[in-house]
Amino acid sequence: MKKIIFSILIVSCSFVNAQMSFGSIKDKMSGGITAVGVGLTEEEIVSGLKEALGVGIDKSTAKASKSGGFNKNNLIRIPFPEEAKKMEDKLRLVGMGAQVDSFEFALNKSAELASKEAAPIFLQAVKNMNVSDGLNILRGDDNAATTYLNKATNKSLYEVFKPIVEKALKTVGATQYWNPLASRYNKIPLTTKVNPDLEDYTTKKAIDGLFKLIALEEKKIRDNPSARSTELLKKVFAE
Repeated sequence: MKKIIFSILIVSCSFVNAQMSFGSIKDKMSGGITAVGVGLTEEEIVSGLKEALGVGIDKSTAKASKSGGFNKNNLIRIPFPEEAKKMEDKLRLVGMGAQVDSFEFALNKSAELASKEAAPIFLQAVKNMNVSDGLNILRGDDNAATTYLNKATNKSLYEVFKPIVEKALKTVGATQYWNPLASRYNKIPLTTKVNPDLEDYTTKKAIDGLFKLIALEEKKIRDNPSARSTELLKKVFAE
């Protein structure tokens, strides 16, 4: 039962398309879940959910915001904008590979700088989760947790995080790297001009990367007892 609860947590902290079955927990909830395993109440279960997410958020934002947090992590490193992939390929062919690399470095550096401000935003979203929200996640469909967090946080996270990313992009001079690349590309015969929204692109990639790191941190809590840093986590996720 406890492993099922934690599996739901892993889905909850990731916006990726993870799928799992809630069937067994539904079967066991017909009499209510005021006492689960070691006698935890509904409130304690939801508190454990919040606490696990909090641990993952703290560690993940710390990793993402350190020097090289995005640039040196292939799992979350931000590549050249997908819509401009043809542009990247042609620029490398005409000898501008180093400039392309510098631009990508700037994108990732901006995500690292912005991630320093991310933890409070994520933690507020977790704080707003109430008992009813938590129990609805437990009782919901296979994608109930992902649907809840997506609906509850995606818009507000984006709105708050985007200005931070915009400031970071200016700090690292990303547009200064981009403009010469775009100018050179537009001079290549028979090319179609591209003008991606760098702020939007980087914001979405930064948020996506942070959630990937959170998912990894929460998996550690499931797999490694020593990662359960509080008594509540030990009780909720005990073997």
